[in-house]
Amino acid sequence: MSVFTLVETDWARDAPRLGAVRRRVFVDEQGVPESLEWDAHDAVSTHWLALADGAPVGCARLLPDGRIGRMAVLPAWRARGIGRALLGAALVEAQARGHRTVRLSAQLHAADFYARAGFVVIGEVYEEAGIPHVAMQKTLPSV
Repeated sequence: MSVFTLVETDWARDAPRLGAVRRRVFVDEQGVPESLEWDAHDAVSTHWLALADGAPVGCARLLPDGRIGRMAVLPAWRARGIGRALLGAALVEAQARGHRTVRLSAQLHAADFYARAGFVVIGEVYEEAGIPHVAMQKTLPSV
């Protein structure tokens, strides 16, 4: 079993650690242009870091409008429950904020992961940063 902890944070406090995971996964591994990876949503979002021995191994963010995004887990740490934990933390926070519907833009290869968490596909496959994506959403129970 892999030991990791989740930390809720923000961009002002943890941009270097959040950015390190996202750069490695999205820019280096998947070829997303740097100009598309960083946006104004970072500063206004709630972020989570997954840490193993103090080192960042995963991240996610929740935008003020209830969209979840920038979920990333380093390759060596995948399939260990980190993505599920990050998604769960974002869903709990979205529900606490009173969001009834949560949306995300899933890379097509990850759609099954989100479907297992109760997300459903809405719309057709589209390309973003050269990667096939699909819009997904989940209705949350009221608090």
